Amino acid sequence: QVQLVESGGGLVQAGGSLRLSCAASGRTFSRYDMGWFRQAPGKEREYVAVIGASGGYIYYSESVKGRFTISRDDAKSTVYLEMNSLEPADTAVYYCAADDGEAIRSGDGVAKYWGQGTQVTVSS
Repeated sequence: QVQLVESGGGLVQAGGSLRLSCAASGRTFSRYDMGWFRQAPGKEREYVAVIGASGGYIYYSESVKGRFTISRDDAKSTVYLEMNSLEPADTAVYYCAADDGEAIRSGDGVAKYWGQGTQVTVSS
């Protein structure tokens, strides 16, 4: 069982930056693919980014590529999402996900474990 706790959300003006963190419980964090998804009001959950268990696989959705950076610190069992040049369209609840297979890489919103989410609001 893995528990995920996101933090770092908040209110920021357009063009600003935020860094989200997702702390995981358990001693096998390094074996998990870690991903970030987001869901805006009235919209379906959207795939944002994923980082593979080894850190060698990284994927970004087109909507965030060049602005967001995903990284992981296995010693701290934490995955990060650095978000720069934020836009009002980035406003959403951001969820952290973990899977010990490659389900997250499909982008279909399938993962074994999910966090509770953290709100990001970008004002214009």
